Amino acid sequence: MPESDLDLIVDAARSAGEIAKRFFEGPNKVWEKGPDDPVTEADHAVDAYLKERLCAARPGYGWLSEETPDDTKRLDCARVFVVDPIDGTRSFVAGEPTWAHSIAVVENGVPVAGAVYLPMKDRLYAAALGAGATLNDTRIAHSGRTELEGATLLASRPVLNTANWIEVPPVERVFRSSLAYRLSLVGEGRFDAMVTLRNTWEWDIAAGALIAAEAGATVTDRHNAPLQFNTPKPMSPGILVTAPVLHEKLAGRLAEPTRNGP
Repeated sequence: MPESDLDLIVDAARSAGEIAKRFFEGPNKVWEKGPDDPVTEADHAVDAYLKERLCAARPGYGWLSEETPDDTKRLDCARVFVVDPIDGTRSFVAGEPTWAHSIAVVENGVPVAGAVYLPMKDRLYAAALGAGATLNDTRIAHSGRTELEGATLLASRPVLNTANWIEVPPVERVFRSSLAYRLSLVGEGRFDAMVTLRNTWEWDIAAGALIAAEAGATVTDRHNAPLQFNTPKPMSPGILVTAPVLHEKLAGRLAEPTRNGP
């Protein structure tokens, strides 16, 4: 019996972790793609491994990855791998353990399988559409929090700038570099919500969005609209993920973005 897409990407994520750990613990060249936007030998090595492994196993699937030049042929594919070889590269370069491999399978714009793996913590989050979400094979669920005051929010510091809100929410802000990890942590129930207001690349969020949704969290873009993937310009207008009762309470406080805003 052929392995499922979820089994395939989970196994690939674990193998990618072994590759990345060799660079994390040893020599690793670093370049700057742009201001505060590093890329490393590890990013390229993991990307090459995953593309070869996954596309060989599913030759009819498209490919979208942060570290591969985009091929618009993916738009004609019913199923597409959406991959961030190392999400949280700045953490990787800084020697911090909270970076992840993020791998999703998207079918007709919707994630149907997702894996987020943190090799240095051996934390493997996984989900398949309609089948729930797990951490290291144990089912996970959102926090269930209903009150906004004192809720824990995963976000970068600028997110809580007053210009972004009609009324700044009374939350406790926490930060993790990897967006995929932030999404998974909300799915796990360790934090109540996460918000990113800037346009967000699909490879950062495809797997984590499915994991959070399958754990029962509410997942939308910053405008409270459903997320779409494998789009011509593969970006989402921010992302808002919360325990369900909190979603309307947070979304209702967000100000509309200005032309020069996030």
